[in-house]
Amino acid sequence: MRVCGGLRREKGPKMERAEGYAFTALSSASFLVACVLFVSVSREQREPYMDEMFHVAQAQRYCAGRFGEWDPMITTFPGLYLVSVGLLKPLGWAAGWADSALCSTATLRFVNVLFSCGSLYVLWLLVAALHPGDKTRITSRCLLSALTLSTFPVLYFFTFLYYTDSGSAFFSLFAYLMSLYGSHKAAALLGTCAILFRQTNIVWVALCAGSVVAAMMDKAWRTECSKKKDEKSSCQTPLSFSGAGKLLRFCAVYLTTPCNARAVLLATWPYAAVAVGFLAFVVINDGIVVGDRSSHEACLNFPQLFYFLMFTLIFSAPASLSWGQIVSFLHSVRRKPLLYLFITTFFLLLVWKFTFVHRYLLADNRHYPFYVWRKIFQRHELVPYLLVPAYVFAGWNLVNTLKSRSVFWILAFMVCLAAATVPQRLLEFSTQTSNEKPDQPAADREQRRDQQNGTSECLPSRAGAEEKPQIECWQ
Repeated sequence: MRVCGGLRREKGPKMERAEGYAFTALSSASFLVACVLFVSVSREQREPYMDEMFHVAQAQRYCAGRFGEWDPMITTFPGLYLVSVGLLKPLGWAAGWADSALCSTATLRFVNVLFSCGSLYVLWLLVAALHPGDKTRITSRCLLSALTLSTFPVLYFFTFLYYTDSGSAFFSLFAYLMSLYGSHKAAALLGTCAILFRQTNIVWVALCAGSVVAAMMDKAWRTECSKKKDEKSSCQTPLSFSGAGKLLRFCAVYLTTPCNARAVLLATWPYAAVAVGFLAFVVINDGIVVGDRSSHEACLNFPQLFYFLMFTLIFSAPASLSWGQIVSFLHSVRRKPLLYLFITTFFLLLVWKFTFVHRYLLADNRHYPFYVWRKIFQRHELVPYLLVPAYVFAGWNLVNTLKSRSVFWILAFMVCLAAATVPQRLLEFSTQTSNEKPDQPAADREQRRDQQNGTSECLPSRAGAEEKPQIECWQ
């Protein structure tokens, strides 16, 4: 018996053995490649790189048993350091390693290699649960999809550095997998672990709860449809103002009905408990971040959602983009020109009034967004507006790709997506995968720490000596 596609399916002994052998071979090869890359990176970059200097130093304090010491420049919870110490300390005691070797930069980085291997297994199960299909093809599809996702370039890069990306992604994916299996207490516990890596993972805990509520609402929606004569027309939710209004009215009525509200609470109480605890932390802490608040101020940066749409379109183009998709989009525009005119105008307004440029975006040329912003967005003042039609197409493509999912699940996903992206001022590609509020450039943070200690010195601009970056704010 194997859980695949969210259902238990009977498999013969030969098929189960073949599937097990295939995954073992794939995971072994993936781990071997990761180890080779890990050794190469560690030899080339022996010292902590960029923000690693803060994470490594904090983990080494924990390794030394100094749990009361905390770097005020670190913005996230100590989940990464606690897990690292919990994994490495027993290994060091068993092997007789010294603390200097046990919690070295290279050893701490290897923890993320382990998280990456765990993510491969979790992704394999997730793909099988979300995309059931032909029994003769499901194994190869699950394996190849899991491998592709686990080696996603933007995330895979951080596998070989001591950052919170790998652990955050692992626990977030694991929590969602458990929610699909109906183990909501385990999902809530894993979601708590994800929050201990990054506070913004509370959004994906909310998505786990939203998926449960979406399933309940979808069942009620279909029941309501079956009571009507014209079932086909009543069940469809067209892409229009009337369809959106109909959907929102149903959601409001469903959630405000006492018996439904009670059923929702009983089904999602583990996630609600996590949310209440997180809300208490925010109230006591007077904010989400635990350090360096001046560089992590929230704002309504709506174009962040558009950047995510383009990011998703570009990286998923081989699988989701085709000439047929473009033709379908053009037909949709021709059928509903007023709707798309309204959406385009609304997007233009958001770009005009709510585009913010973080002061660190052009202060560090070791990040890809530095070049994206300089070479594209700053090429001409009209470029951000000329990209709006592409944003509209990217949004349509994403919704069209998700059309097999429940409309209520899509609504929950969109709400969580907006909550994870819009409040962030700084554009950073890693936030498009794990939705962290990125740290400021390490050199600037070193300067600010020196200023606090009275040992400040001038640091050169990270943008290079040839051109001093001009920081602009479009409001």
